[in-house]
Amino acid sequence: MSDIIQLLPDAVANQIAAGEVVQRPASAVKELVENAIDAGADQIKLIVKDAGKSLIQVIDNGCGMSVTDARVCFERHATSKIRKAEDLFAIRTMGFRGEAMASIAAIAHVELRSKRIEDELGTVIQIEGSTVISQHPESVPDGTNICVKNLFYNIPARRNFLKSNSVEMRHIIDEFQRVALANPGIAFSLHSDGNEVFRLSKETLKQRIVHLFGNTYNQRLVPVEEDTSIIRIQGFVGKPEFAKKTRGEQFFFVNKRFVKDPYLNHAVMNAFEDILPADSFPLYVLYIDIDPAKIDINVHPTKTEIKYEDEKSIYAILRSAVKRSLGRYNIAPTLDFDQETSFNHLISQKPLDEIQAPSISFNPSFNPFESEPGSKRTSTRHADYAIGFEKKSGIPQNWDTLYQITEQEESGTQLPLIPEESIEEKGTIEVNRQTNFGKQPFQLHNRYIVSQIHSGFMLIDQQAAHERILYEQFVEHLANQQGLSQQSLFPQTIELSPSDAELMQEILPDVLSLGFQLRPFGKTTYIVDGIPADVGSHLDERRVIEQLLEDFKNSKDQLQVGKRDRLARSLARSASLKAGSPLDNVSMSELIDKLFACSVPNISLQGKPVIITVTLQELAERFSKTM
Repeated sequence: MSDIIQLLPDAVANQIAAGEVVQRPASAVKELVENAIDAGADQIKLIVKDAGKSLIQVIDNGCGMSVTDARVCFERHATSKIRKAEDLFAIRTMGFRGEAMASIAAIAHVELRSKRIEDELGTVIQIEGSTVISQHPESVPDGTNICVKNLFYNIPARRNFLKSNSVEMRHIIDEFQRVALANPGIAFSLHSDGNEVFRLSKETLKQRIVHLFGNTYNQRLVPVEEDTSIIRIQGFVGKPEFAKKTRGEQFFFVNKRFVKDPYLNHAVMNAFEDILPADSFPLYVLYIDIDPAKIDINVHPTKTEIKYEDEKSIYAILRSAVKRSLGRYNIAPTLDFDQETSFNHLISQKPLDEIQAPSISFNPSFNPFESEPGSKRTSTRHADYAIGFEKKSGIPQNWDTLYQITEQEESGTQLPLIPEESIEEKGTIEVNRQTNFGKQPFQLHNRYIVSQIHSGFMLIDQQAAHERILYEQFVEHLANQQGLSQQSLFPQTIELSPSDAELMQEILPDVLSLGFQLRPFGKTTYIVDGIPADVGSHLDERRVIEQLLEDFKNSKDQLQVGKRDRLARSLARSASLKAGSPLDNVSMSELIDKLFACSVPNISLQGKPVIITVTLQELAERFSKTM
């Protein structure tokens, strides 16, 4: 039998490596921008077309490359970051594996222009599928300019697996934001299809966060800083009241490298325990500076996973630092007497020697128990004293009419203490209690609805029921493209992050079909003129749209359902009644009627039961059991 093990050709090996390093256009963006940072650039410009499928161009003012380095950088495992194995435990640069440039060159058309400051001419290299097409000297600016065109042109299967332009552009923006957050001292810009998405100058960390996510984040941040012999922590966490229902704006950077670490995330969430609403996730941007010898970053080709030498100590320090910051910068509203100005008009501004003690006059003959025969009010002396007091104090003489004191008038009528509307409502409630208590549903802990049926009773989860009702209504609106809209009294302006603005542009036609009235007002700003009539007027338009976008892009079942179905589910979850909402009898009856009009009333959007039925026989059996 002949030998069957063979060495793979370089072209095939490069494509296999490319599958690990370059999974989508955003992966190539990450590698190229990190190379620019390692080159010492303080100005980096990123240009993409067709969400990176047609063009990814990175221009920097870094150190540039010599003729030899420009050619060798496209070889596998060629790097300037390390020389020996021990260097893996002293890495401060972003890249070190020497695979990125070779992987990108294997699956795209690449053009490199680079020049060092001390050289008169630079170098231009063109590569297609790992094959060098041309290399020649040319006059180019200092630094490096690399163009990656037609990504995955020679791997059609991989190109077919790419998502739509809006989805791929969101991934590029995510990678751009991570690199920009890790390096606030570098100026970045991002252009997509000729439009400027970001222009970030050199700035502080807080300014970088605000410029990336919006001006509203300026009031949401709590600083965190801790310096120990093991690690140094700095950054910001968000205030609990601004926590979101889905994960998203959570960033860990270890030695300026973005990492994904569930263990450290648990430490932060533990610090927010007891002050964070249930099922909410806070914002945090935290930087950990640690000795490179105490970590191992050579775990995964994407370099987003790290192993720590003493992870338990890091966990404890991180948790303590976040908890201390939340306590030090008291996030609960307090009364600051140094800033309280509402009583200033009562405080005299005269010098102390000019302030005179107030004099009090009184009627020594006043007897509160003395009254005139047949009088309906106080005695004459009391009345005289009251009138005198009113004149001295400046209080209007008809002060007593401000209070609806119950008095028996000559006609026998009585002035009511309670408004007539309240009396009517009270009378209605009493009638319902007397006549309809046995038939009307009632609430249990403002979470469940109990309704009597012939064979026993039903227990309905009100939030799950309302989600099911809204979901089927929104699906129908999307199918018919004629959702009913409720006009807002005052239009609201919503400022979205660039990533959310890309998502909104993608789903805008379906959002309008649901009944929203939205119109663009700039690159990332929208004006809300109306919301779907089904969501109710008690909800804030801005909150509904923000939650809709968060639920849509973080939906766990997005692979199993289509875009429109995901949108209907997201809006139903955002606009539904929440557990703890009190309901009257009419609202409960209406909710039950709408639920049983649904095509699938028994199953929630999460696949759990909405209705639990308890029969009289089951109750009898439970009561008949002996202890």
